[in-house]
Amino acid sequence: MTDDTPSSTTAAPSPDGRPVKRRREKTAIWYFLAALLLPILTVMAKYVTVDGHKVPKHGAFILSPNHYSEIDPVIMGRFVWGLGRVPRFLAKSSVFKNPIVGAILRASGQIPVEREGGGRSAAPLRAAKQLVDNELAVIIYPEGTLTRDPELWPMRGKSGAVRMALTAGVPIIPAAHWGTQHVMARYSKKISFFPRKRIVCKFGDPVDLSDLMGRPIDQAVLAEGTDRVMNAIAALLGDLRGETPPAERWDPVKNNQKETGRFE
Repeated sequence: MTDDTPSSTTAAPSPDGRPVKRRREKTAIWYFLAALLLPILTVMAKYVTVDGHKVPKHGAFILSPNHYSEIDPVIMGRFVWGLGRVPRFLAKSSVFKNPIVGAILRASGQIPVEREGGGRSAAPLRAAKQLVDNELAVIIYPEGTLTRDPELWPMRGKSGAVRMALTAGVPIIPAAHWGTQHVMARYSKKISFFPRKRIVCKFGDPVDLSDLMGRPIDQAVLAEGTDRVMNAIAALLGDLRGETPPAERWDPVKNNQKETGRFE
């Protein structure tokens, strides 16, 4: 368990065995964002990393954490940055059309994805290619939105993270964090700075999808893979909370809740 882990740079060998200088992930735009946000985040909370060595130091992977606060992406970005990687997310391609926002998203290497229209079916393939070609670390929340579970346990997952992992052939690293709810409660717009909070994030071993690789990516494969990912996340959160996760994950449909938007 560490408060932070120093970043490291590793050169990957080429096919002929000669070392190849890797392109630095932490570009100027990221140092600017870090300089802007890290002091604020440090005042807000103490960050404790558990098993950070399980996050790959280089190469492409998908990080799948739990999600129960609007500020979660910033907090997870802080943990990933502290481990020497650059946090990236999938963003709607329409957002890239804004001259200012689009420029920042492109400069920071965010991945555009079509959510509707004719390009939707090809979006996972294009995003997977960018993920692999640029050796990115991408954060994908498998729940798709904030959990509806009353006790903040991970709810039923969606298949996006597993689809991306199987398409790109990259590992999924599960993660769970606890303490963010004291900084910003679910659906709250208020951030609490004082007293200073403690946020812990635990990383897990890559989810074993080896038996699903190479099979047609159908609903059965996606459901099986997603179930494994959600089980791993729930187990990590149970460790952090010192509790046993529910035997059955919360399902919004069965509880007459909308899939998106506020429910309380």
